[in-house]
Amino acid sequence: MSHPYDAITLDELRTRHSVKWRTHPPEVVPAFVAEMDFPLAEPIVDVLHEYAARGDTGYSHRGALAETYAQYAAARDGVGPDPAHTMVVQDVLSGIRTALQALTNPGDGVAFFVPSYPPFFRTIEVVDRRCAPVPLAYDSTRARYDIDFAALDRVLSDPSVRALLLCNPQNPTGRVFMRPELMQIAQYAERHGVVVLSDEVHAPLTFDAHVHVPFASLDTDAATHSVSFVSASKAWNVPGLKCALAIAGGAASWKALEKAPNLASFGTSILGVAANTAAFAEGGPWLADTLDYLAANRTLFGELLATHLPDARWSPQDATYLAWVDCTNLGLGDDPATAFLDRGKVAVNHGITFGPEGAGFVRVNLATPRPILEEVVRRLAGSV
Repeated sequence: MSHPYDAITLDELRTRHSVKWRTHPPEVVPAFVAEMDFPLAEPIVDVLHEYAARGDTGYSHRGALAETYAQYAAARDGVGPDPAHTMVVQDVLSGIRTALQALTNPGDGVAFFVPSYPPFFRTIEVVDRRCAPVPLAYDSTRARYDIDFAALDRVLSDPSVRALLLCNPQNPTGRVFMRPELMQIAQYAERHGVVVLSDEVHAPLTFDAHVHVPFASLDTDAATHSVSFVSASKAWNVPGLKCALAIAGGAASWKALEKAPNLASFGTSILGVAANTAAFAEGGPWLADTLDYLAANRTLFGELLATHLPDARWSPQDATYLAWVDCTNLGLGDDPATAFLDRGKVAVNHGITFGPEGAGFVRVNLATPRPILEEVVRRLAGSV
């Protein structure tokens, strides 16, 4: 059955001014950075028009964003955070920087699972902390990742490691960590005295029976000492509007966070606050429809790979619209994305930027109209 998104063309999308559509020349089909190619939710469009019409483009005020998110989270998860323990920040990464400065010291190690969202490496280093990667266990027969708890224990046992930067749902693998896994993470964090910082920006984008469990909702000491980061940026496609929330799991972490020099808040956009508030308050119907479309795209992507690129290995992600594809059997070396770009004129994310564990992999953005997704896979296959 056709969907209005199917009618969006490459020519239309090439009029956009975002990174996705301005990085490469027109002959390249972009399927890399995490932007959707769909129209915005009407409540977001309406509020942006309202602000622009009255010239309401001054410095941002948090307004009712924290309270609105708490209500949204309570409806989705059964429990919402305390708005009084919520800080509005420019984006998730700036919130992470603020939390690292508040809760760790220069030179401290920060553990995180790899392969990992590339900006995590630089974000940790820019605040003079040390990267302490923890490789996920990869099962190539299933193209599926699991937590290697022995590896996590080894890394956290280093007394210089003072934080665990968790990404759940995980980018790039698309794993949604289940409650028992999160409880075990919390146990290791408590055992080693490590604070958990949980990036949950992809939480609204779960598929099938996969349920996102907020780390702060766990009944553990690690949860009450944690800081979580959320935003409408990924699920409602407003990353350029610059707004996110840093949420303390309890009074102790809030006290430290509140005292930190929060330069991150100064870059928050008034339009970002408005768009996030509208998304969490009224964006549910748009998100439900878009998730259905993304789920169908995920199914289609698997069918297209099986037909056109059967030697690629991929397991449907639990969440996110980003497919992490194992290309090690394609004979394209450690950086297949370069071959895909040079030969097929299709731009996907280079797996090696996600850490050494990403060698031979690419990340493909599935949040595009189906005719374009079909063209992406045809170009990938034509490169081999």
